[in-house]
Amino acid sequence: MAALALAGCALPLPDKPPRTEPYDLGPPPAAGAAATPGAPLALAPIEASPALDSQAMVYRLLYAGAGQQPRPYAQARWSMPPPQLLALRLRQRLAATRPVLDAGSALAALQLRVELDDFAHEFSSPQISEGVVRLRVTALAAGARAQPLLGQRSFSVRRPAPTPDAAGGAQALRDATDEALRQLIDWLAGLPASG
Repeated sequence: MAALALAGCALPLPDKPPRTEPYDLGPPPAAGAAATPGAPLALAPIEASPALDSQAMVYRLLYAGAGQQPRPYAQARWSMPPPQLLALRLRQRLAATRPVLDAGSALAALQLRVELDDFAHEFSSPQISEGVVRLRVTALAAGARAQPLLGQRSFSVRRPAPTPDAAGGAQALRDATDEALRQLIDWLAGLPASG
């Protein structure tokens, strides 16, 4: 018995399980000063399906016929759910052009609602992949009882991933997010009563 106990002590200890790496969208791109600040805007919380409202970093293998099977990376996750990452990024970008208030603020001239429809790393082959961001945005006149619709638009942006892994997917999703938000802000500036 003593020999068995001593032999058990000589066995190597198992390796620690690998740590999950958290990712976010990084610092926002530098924004130039707005020539004329826009009207105050109320930003509602970003809505998304339950599948996107978690910290899982999702990828799809389109080349394997598994495009309808979102899969989470095992060793990578977002630092917060994508709707929250997007809301933080959007608030930062909008604040460079106008005051941004919480939904329902009586001081806002405009209310913005955003739905996140897709936020995934898609593989068209084992080595070629893209970050995909799809948003649906609704702008409403704030303050009026009926809140008249000023405009609604969908944005869909794809950006290539530099590497076929979670780090490359995070970078591609950051680039796609920044481009989608740039398009959103340009669209917003052209709406009636938005300036």
